[in-house]
Amino acid sequence: MTVSRLQGIPPTIFTTMSALAARTGSVNLGQGFPDVDGPPEVIAEAVAALQGGANQYAPGPGVPALRQAVAEHQRRHYGLAWDPDTEVVVTTGATEAIAASILGLVEPGDEVVVLEPYYDSYVAMLQMAGAVRRPVTLRAPDFRLDLDELRAAVTPRTRFVLLNSPHNPTGTVLSPDELRGVAAVAIEHDLTVITDEVYEHLTYGVEHTPVATLPGMAGRTLTISSIGKSYSFTGWKVGWATGPAALVGALLSAKQWLTFTSGAPLQPAAAYALTSAADYPKELAASLQARRDLLLTGLADAGLPARTPDGTYFAISDITHLGWEDATAFCLALPERAGVVAIPVQGFYADHPDAGRQLVRWTFCKRPEVLTEAVERLSAARLAR
Repeated sequence: MTVSRLQGIPPTIFTTMSALAARTGSVNLGQGFPDVDGPPEVIAEAVAALQGGANQYAPGPGVPALRQAVAEHQRRHYGLAWDPDTEVVVTTGATEAIAASILGLVEPGDEVVVLEPYYDSYVAMLQMAGAVRRPVTLRAPDFRLDLDELRAAVTPRTRFVLLNSPHNPTGTVLSPDELRGVAAVAIEHDLTVITDEVYEHLTYGVEHTPVATLPGMAGRTLTISSIGKSYSFTGWKVGWATGPAALVGALLSAKQWLTFTSGAPLQPAAAYALTSAADYPKELAASLQARRDLLLTGLADAGLPARTPDGTYFAISDITHLGWEDATAFCLALPERAGVVAIPVQGFYADHPDAGRQLVRWTFCKRPEVLTEAVERLSAARLAR
């Protein structure tokens, strides 16, 4: 018997499709996790921490070395100055940071402007908190933010903007003009911005700009990221949030009753990654751009042309021309037809599902030989309905 605050929230599509990939022996281009680990020297630091006795509870806000490393990362890359003692908190991945920020800041009935399609945990956590979603929909084929729609989404009951850039699942990186539009709305209406920037270093030919760097925004923005994507350690679940002490403290007030702390031996290794392996994300982005292009070429050859994403792990194809009723039916049939698993995007459009009804998401964070095998299977398959 599921409590009412969880009713209507479907199981995450990632679990469903990854299980389908395992059951059918398909190439999994659905769930976005790399098939190669991050830097060996960072793993060695985690092993050393395990063997060195870092196996008991870490401090609730995170080990000091990692909080200092995160503060230095924000200063070095973006010129943001945060106190590691009061304005940085370590979380169990970005997912917990999102959950704790919503539970710690959002009152029942508060309206939250959020970009649709949504990463699925946003919908779940806003519902659990009793918040009201105010969607601003990114639509195919370009998935850009319509600033008029953003302004129209704000009402007197709106308190927050939940932002995601680089954006999952579309691969859009918000432009300086789009970000200035967000900042103008936030300042005019005195809104707090919670921003998920886990793909901050994985952009291709465009630059990611944190909204907190814009004039008037540092004091009203809580910025979330993690080591998972930038260093290919998604299973470590080491994330963080930075921002004014009042916002970080609100997140921590909820986080202490969720996990309290986690990953004691992984936190020193994450600190090492941010300081001593600081060039790795740039190398990873270059590798991912090459793999993105490999996948896009193969998809086009298979009759599944995809928009070129500016960031993240993901590319999206429109399957309207193939005659399927929707992307979910296509993706459920794809393992049998082609031996490949992808993700239907319509599940990320909770408020305007028709906007994503014919869209399929593919991930390119796999080895080149895996991507080649996938597109060869797709090219050989009968994909039309």
